[in-house]
Amino acid sequence: MPHFTDQLQNSIFLPEKPRRIVSLVPSQTELLFDLGLEEEVVGITKFCIHPAEKVKTKTKIGGTKNFNFEAIDALQPDLIIGNKEENYQEGIEKLAQKYPVWMSDIFTLEDALDMIRKVGELTGMAQNALEIVGKIAARFASLLKPESELTAAYFIWKNPYMVVGNNTFIDDMLQRCGFRNVFENETRYPEISIEMLQKSKPEVILLSSEPYPFKEKHLQEFQEMLPEAKIMIADGEMFSWYGSRLLQAPAYLQKLLSEI
Repeated sequence: MPHFTDQLQNSIFLPEKPRRIVSLVPSQTELLFDLGLEEEVVGITKFCIHPAEKVKTKTKIGGTKNFNFEAIDALQPDLIIGNKEENYQEGIEKLAQKYPVWMSDIFTLEDALDMIRKVGELTGMAQNALEIVGKIAARFASLLKPESELTAAYFIWKNPYMVVGNNTFIDDMLQRCGFRNVFENETRYPEISIEMLQKSKPEVILLSSEPYPFKEKHLQEFQEMLPEAKIMIADGEMFSWYGSRLLQAPAYLQKLLSEI
């Protein structure tokens, strides 16, 4: 029988290949299109922006943390794909009462590759998924790290300042680039003070373009706090999108390292 287990170890039953898929996560929406499921994807969130031309034609079902249940019901999905961190438990539980909901839970590149393989199996696109996984793995394997480890802080928010801590996908990506996260002893996404930042003395400060839209104008503010550090804007999609965008991430990360 076609039962599939998600990354939260929940089992769903799909009697046949899904024809009407709703995706609740931007990076997984992009993956579905890259797997060749343009026709099957019927609903996406307002934050699903890639692939730009194709997402325009799809029904928006609200945000990642506030679903429009009437819009989802109108689409009559036979599969919904979400993520534990990016979606909200109450909304997911409500949807799971009516529809097969498959959830990802991602902390490392290995988790992301596992998700891509499983979404491929789930949607009848296993071969395409394996090809994407193979390319991502090969590109990350050829990423050249700096000879000595660089200490770094990765900011995701301002007012209050929030950074990436341990047990996060972004932290795993930082390590793959040869960075040591100066907040590796803090859990998930801690709030920090200017004093904590100055005390930790990172050699590199990465200001993410998302979820807070850090821009060039913020560089000076951090430079004044830490005159010795290299301050850069980081493309948040390249550090935090764990779907097929990972095909592009190694080249971006290599370029970032060369600029440092």
